[in-house]
Amino acid sequence: MPTDIGTIDFRYENSLVKIVANRNFAEVKLGGLSVGPFEEGNEYEVHYWIADKLAESGIAHLREEVRLGASDLYKVQWKERVQVAGQIAELPEDFYPRLRRYLGQLKKDALKQPEKIQEYDKAKQLAGDIVNSRLKKIVSLSSGPSQTDQITKKMTAEERIIYEQLGRIVAKWRTRIQDYERQEG
Repeated sequence: MPTDIGTIDFRYENSLVKIVANRNFAEVKLGGLSVGPFEEGNEYEVHYWIADKLAESGIAHLREEVRLGASDLYKVQWKERVQVAGQIAELPEDFYPRLRRYLGQLKKDALKQPEKIQEYDKAKQLAGDIVNSRLKKIVSLSSGPSQTDQITKKMTAEERIIYEQLGRIVAKWRTRIQDYERQEG
């Protein structure tokens, strides 16, 4: 399992995603790799970072399931709110890398098109609500007894890193208190 968010993001950038060619295009070199040729309307599988560059240049677009949207954030927020105490809703492993890219794209769009500022602000607020809700639950879960795999498998890799690090900090602190009691006694 990765131990830091940078590694998780790197893996996401290099994961394979599906794109659809917007137009015919000859083979192109990106970062020393050759991709293409592309035929309009056909689907291809490429690394995310290549798909992003091809989409930026208008050669292709990412399949909808790769991108997050406002409706996805509303669904996640709703699922998180209806969980019983001590429970966390399951998220896709790549939720946070996708969320960062979604917010980044909205911010770029808002800088170019002021009418998109409201959409960006709403998405940022929804993302903040989701992160804060999940973080509160992770802090609570990490300070209690060890959780079952059933709970931790619902966390993303990034959340499991936070959960494990907090658990170690809390356990160390508790040990220090108990050791101090013994010294005083």
